[in-house]
Amino acid sequence: MTRADFSREELTWRVATKSASLNCVEIAKVDQDTIAVRNSRRPDGDMVVYTTAEFDAFVDGVKRGEFDDFLR
Repeated sequence: MTRADFSREELTWRVATKSASLNCVEIAKVDQDTIAVRNSRRPDGDMVVYTTAEFDAFVDGVKRGEFDDFLR
């Protein structure tokens, strides 16, 4: 999928409730197989697009604490 295949205005963006306003990573489901990620401070900036399998692997790593050292 390329950026031209969808419009960011068509997406429903979500953010974690713990995030402070305007300091968030937002995600949106593009379709059954694709998830877009953006920075809420730059909603018109670049998006990163992942397959659901890639995003699932990342979330699994977060849940397992594999990235906790980034927060220290």
